[in-house]
Amino acid sequence: MSDPLGPAGDNAARHDGYAQKTAPDPASDATTPDAHAIDNAAHVMKAIRRIVRANDVRSKKVAREAGLTIPQIVVLQAVRDFGQLTTAALSRQADLSAATTVTILDKLEARGLVTRRRSDTDRRIVRTRLTEEGERILKGAPALFGKRFVTGFADLPETEQQRIVAAFRAVADLVDPPLAEAGAGEDVDLG
Repeated sequence: MSDPLGPAGDNAARHDGYAQKTAPDPASDATTPDAHAIDNAAHVMKAIRRIVRANDVRSKKVAREAGLTIPQIVVLQAVRDFGQLTTAALSRQADLSAATTVTILDKLEARGLVTRRRSDTDRRIVRTRLTEEGERILKGAPALFGKRFVTGFADLPETEQQRIVAAFRAVADLVDPPLAEAGAGEDVDLG
């Protein structure tokens, strides 16, 4: 009977569902990532896909409960937490593009949850403020994370929480470099 995964050592199945790669060929180009780095990157990508899927499920649940998307709630929270922000500052705080932020603000303003006011001294500057209705809706909005995550994360020792935060920031910087590092208009390269 032949092995469905190919010759021994080639992508041998592991109990955790990930494929194990073979050792790097010593004759391979030293500038290319070794097999371990490629394997580890594949593990990261699989974990990111699981997180994206879980976030999508949570986003739909939050939208049903609150009538707002998670990005809309994030924008409302930024306005609440940081006061009357400019659109550019708001987009940086919410980690959204300026265009996405403007679209979200248009929808929130149409629903009466925020107001925007152009500066008297510089007409290019527009500041956003939460309305009373926006404050009321935000108070009743569900948590962005489910109870399982919140409880599980809170139960971890602080040093482990800090390691997780640092790891997520490092991965985020690898797939989407901070604006200062990325060239203007540079596309994000996920692979």
